[in-house]
Amino acid sequence: MQPFPLFKYQIALVFICSIIGLALPASGQNVPDPVRLNQVGFYPDAEKIAVVLGEKQTAFQLKDVATGKTVFKGKLSEPRTNQHSGKMSRIANFSSVRKPGKYVLEVPSLGKSAPFEIKDHIYKDVAAASLKGFYYQRASVELPEKFAGKWARPAGHPDDKVLIHASAVSEGRAENAVISSGRGWYDAGDYNKYIVNSGITMGTLLSLYEDYPSFCENFITNIPESNNGVPDLLDEALYNLRWMLTMQDPADGGVYHKLTNPRFDGMVMPDACKNPRYVVQKGTAATLDFVAVMAQSGRIFKNFENKFPGLSDSCVTAAVKGWEWAKKNPAVLYNQDEMNKKFDPDVVTGAYGDRNVNDEWIWAAAEMYALTKKSDYLKDIAFQADQPMPLPTWSQVKTLGYYTMIRFADELKTDLALTKSLKTNITSFADNLLQDLEKQSYHTVMGKTAKDYAWGSSSVAANQGIALLYAFKLTKNPKYALAAQENLDYLLGRNATGYSFLTGFGSKRVMHPHHRLSVADGVVDPVPGLLSGGPNPAQQDKCTTYTSKFADESFTDDDCSYASNEIAINWNAPMVYLAAALEALSEMK
Repeated sequence: MQPFPLFKYQIALVFICSIIGLALPASGQNVPDPVRLNQVGFYPDAEKIAVVLGEKQTAFQLKDVATGKTVFKGKLSEPRTNQHSGKMSRIANFSSVRKPGKYVLEVPSLGKSAPFEIKDHIYKDVAAASLKGFYYQRASVELPEKFAGKWARPAGHPDDKVLIHASAVSEGRAENAVISSGRGWYDAGDYNKYIVNSGITMGTLLSLYEDYPSFCENFITNIPESNNGVPDLLDEALYNLRWMLTMQDPADGGVYHKLTNPRFDGMVMPDACKNPRYVVQKGTAATLDFVAVMAQSGRIFKNFENKFPGLSDSCVTAAVKGWEWAKKNPAVLYNQDEMNKKFDPDVVTGAYGDRNVNDEWIWAAAEMYALTKKSDYLKDIAFQADQPMPLPTWSQVKTLGYYTMIRFADELKTDLALTKSLKTNITSFADNLLQDLEKQSYHTVMGKTAKDYAWGSSSVAANQGIALLYAFKLTKNPKYALAAQENLDYLLGRNATGYSFLTGFGSKRVMHPHHRLSVADGVVDPVPGLLSGGPNPAQQDKCTTYTSKFADESFTDDDCSYASNEIAINWNAPMVYLAAALEALSEMK
């Protein structure tokens, strides 16, 4: 995720595209789509809702695509007013329709919805594609056609001759000394690799495994490691984990902030990139994120010792060394501007700077405690459970620590007062999301306030869904799981833009993400399974193709729009979790 790329561009493509037999409109930006719903579909026994724009229509009907016959007629709700745009809409509820099939929802004199399906395992492909999206982001390796299809590509960025930046000099590693730091995932639309963003990404994916291990055993994505006796989720995470291990300075245990070019690569394929790459300054945020991931990985991979001998021990050792460095360096903050004043070359790629590391301490302490069962790791850690719970973001990760403390509360015999306060914090957050849901124009908790539409708003929707699922696990109240499902509906088309934000899914889907691989590969379709950032009214990219400044509509499917249409690993991870967890829960019924 890059704050301000150096390259602004527009590429016009004339295309004809078809997925699941659905033709994509030639111009997504201005196509009238007055009926908005999840363009993938619904489970047979799930709530099924569509949003109809306008206030005059009062009736709707559901038609079977194969036969053209009307299978259900219903009345639209009373009008609702959109708090961002003032536009009117009504709700169409067809939850009583449970028969598997492909349908469209039609409002006489107004129009039809995108076709969608009703069937079991409806989000299995969504979850698998979202996880497979990480495979397409792999650095340092060729992606053969057998696994990558038409997005096959040569290896790029081997990162076997990475330079020590002047800011990262330490004992045994002089300026411009060479280290090897291959593998890992490209962070976003750019080709750099950032520890801070890898931290929250890995934490989210590994938490999915710990929360739904049985589901993950059969969560198949067709990657080279598939069928090796290890869940694909863990195989994919391991590809990035092995890179992260190379980012720790062996001399003292501190962790480099990022591996990067001084400036962003152009809009070219990875194998065409030849600029030198550096590891830069060690910092407390990066080190604590690293500690948390290594502790969680050490815990998980202990169960796969026969497949990966010594891996768990290596992760634990790295976590302990990182923790010790952080204790000696509790507030070394990464300030890219200040670094550039002192050292050359200047680095102007994504900064991921963080002015406060209290949340990283909470997450790292929780993971170390869960790993070792040693309460010393919680000493002097204030969990701040009396404060409103923040959604996880790369710069605010304490809620990941909350999730871990609750996950292992019984096993660890955690202080009952702390456990109770953390559980209350999560359920209170979820209850606040649900407040006035029936008044929301799209009937989702996503978008209640304009603050939801920050940079990467799609990940806000996905992380809200995860928080709601934790509330569901704590209370068994289905209202939370239902609201989580509705946020997935939002991501797949039931939103004010009418777009499905996951590449490769939906009849009005993102086709032009700000993503170097998708721009430069010569393939019409973008790399699939990537979550677009979503509406962002700040419009920092100054792209000229936005058609609205309303918070929930401020999106453009244009590769110039890094503010609304970039992809990023920390956005994809909660998408994987939300879709996979809902699928897992559906299998438990």
